[in-house]
Amino acid sequence: MIDYRGPHASPGYWLHHAALVWRQACEAGLGEATYPQFNVLSAVSLLAGTDGTAPTQQQVADFARMDRMMTSKLVRTLEERGLLTRAADPEDARRQRLALTAEGKEVLRTCIAAARRADEEVFGTGPDVEPLRERLRAVAERRPPGQS
Repeated sequence: MIDYRGPHASPGYWLHHAALVWRQACEAGLGEATYPQFNVLSAVSLLAGTDGTAPTQQQVADFARMDRMMTSKLVRTLEERGLLTRAADPEDARRQRLALTAEGKEVLRTCIAAARRADEEVFGTGPDVEPLRERLRAVAERRPPGQS
C-alpha cells in the first residue's frame, strides 16, 4: 500500500505556491520589467565591483541561477531597451561584460521597491520574518549532488 497523503503534506508544495503568490505580488509593481529581467538587472548590480569591474554574462547567469541561453536573450532585450550595456572583455573577447545604464539603475530601483512591497504584503514585517528568511536562504543555498 502506498502512503500518499497528497500534496498538502509536502513542504515543497507550499514553498512552490508561496513563491507563486510572492512573484505575482512582485510583478504587479515591476512596471515594464518582467521578473526575469529584474533578476538579471539585480545580478548585474550586485556583482559589479566597487572598482567598476563589470560582471561577465556567465557570472550573471550563474548568480541568477538562469540558463545561459535564457540569460543571453534577456541581456539582448535589456540592451535593446537601453537598460544595460554589453562589451567584450578586454582580456577575452569571448566573454561579455555587463553594466547597468542610468535608465537601468532607475528601473532596478523601481523593481526593488516592488519586491520590498511584495515581501511586506506576503510575508509581513513582524519578528517572524527573519527566521523565515533564514530558513528559506538555507534551503535555497543547497545544491543537488553534482551541481556547484
